[in-house]
Amino acid sequence: MTVFEIQKALASKGFDPGNIDGVWGRRTAQAVRSFQAVRGLQVDGVVGPVTAAALNLPPAAAKADTADDAALVWFQEARRLKGLREGPGDADNPDLMRMAQDLKLDYRSDDIPWCGLFAAHCIGATLTTEPLPANPLSARGWRRFGGPCTPRPGAVMVFWRGRRDGWQGHVAFYVGEDDQGFFHVLGGNQSDAVTVTRINRTRLLEARWPATVALSAAGPRLVKADGQVSAGEQ
Repeated sequence: MTVFEIQKALASKGFDPGNIDGVWGRRTAQAVRSFQAVRGLQVDGVVGPVTAAALNLPPAAAKADTADDAALVWFQEARRLKGLREGPGDADNPDLMRMAQDLKLDYRSDDIPWCGLFAAHCIGATLTTEPLPANPLSARGWRRFGGPCTPRPGAVMVFWRGRRDGWQGHVAFYVGEDDQGFFHVLGGNQSDAVTVTRINRTRLLEARWPATVALSAAGPRLVKADGQVSAGEQ
């Protein structure tokens, strides 16, 4: 089940998801909520198994990669933006600045760490009723987001930088973990871009899950132990 398939199913039942382009946006989320309200389902804007069945979408394959779950709309948005980079030199990437404008955040330049901005965009653009932290630009502020969970695909992972008892941090989304003691996370401001990087498990402060989304049944996802190891994200 993909976002494209969800959009097609919504449109076929008279609920306008906007452009049928495979990108989960506010109109698609609103179309899902409208469909759920009409059908008497839980109105959460998430296409879980019950909503998928009501849309006549096939259930997810038993062996499907849990990272591909279309219900993890914030995580799929993060994956879509992989490769996005901050502007060269003194220039700002207009896409990053637009994210801040859409969220009404006082963000002046992409020279300022933007891992929190990226996480806020992915959550805010897809889970439109999900409360964001009071200061989403603060990585450690994401410790107050949603509710606690064990690491699983799509989980918001909050790490310390510098010192565990300090103020610096990093926030990204769980992709998987390897047998060498590293989490693999997808986030912004990792080598000045949206990338997947490896972070030592000992740096984890908390894993969090959106309050408006049922906790995924997926568990830890084992991935190959390769790729760049990050010591201090920037």
